[in-house]
Amino acid sequence: MEQNFDQFAKDYRSTHTKSIKAVSGADSFYFAQHKINELARFEKNSPQKLLDLGCGDGATESYISIQFPSFSVTGIDISKESIAIANKKEIPGCNFLWFDGVSIPFAENTFQIVFVAGVLHHVPLSQRQNLVNEIARVLQPGGRLYLFEHNPYNPLTRYLVNTCVFDEGVQLLKAKEAAMLLKNAGLKISDNRYVIFFPRGRFFKWLHKTESMLAHIPFGGQYYIRASKL
Repeated sequence: MEQNFDQFAKDYRSTHTKSIKAVSGADSFYFAQHKINELARFEKNSPQKLLDLGCGDGATESYISIQFPSFSVTGIDISKESIAIANKKEIPGCNFLWFDGVSIPFAENTFQIVFVAGVLHHVPLSQRQNLVNEIARVLQPGGRLYLFEHNPYNPLTRYLVNTCVFDEGVQLLKAKEAAMLLKNAGLKISDNRYVIFFPRGRFFKWLHKTESMLAHIPFGGQYYIRASKL
């Protein structure tokens, strides 16, 4: 996986946009910002230590630094090339480090928030529980996890994953499967919400306002789970 993402690191956003925009109606940056907008539903701009596991090129951090300037953010990723690109952006309050994909290089109870977006479906089935256990380990008691994933029940999502060069050979996981991983790690599920029900093109814009009312219908293009450490 490291080599795969290294080879796409330089042009990741443009390649991703080319893969998804015709169907989704939005570019790669839109979906990065959308996740931070969802985070802002529940978190306030106060001093917090956040870990972004699978941060890639740091695009998400650009939006975190605007929405949550008081946060201290650490992004980690298995792609050394992506980490290098992220560090060159010099985003205020953000630091980026390579990690091996197995052990998160921080002590227990380090972070108040862990943010994981579109990562688990890239992790082999045999390694997923270990990674989630690592997430639980570095969360502080009372800390929150925000886990975003593609929804395999949505046909457009399956199409985009099947045609995206980054997702070759991945295995999507249902929300209930993701929730079980979190529960097995001792985390308490607070909420499971589905998002991105309609394409983002202008014609569908009037429907976007209805999506919050559909959040618990398992048909959105993506879902996210909020969980906490007791």
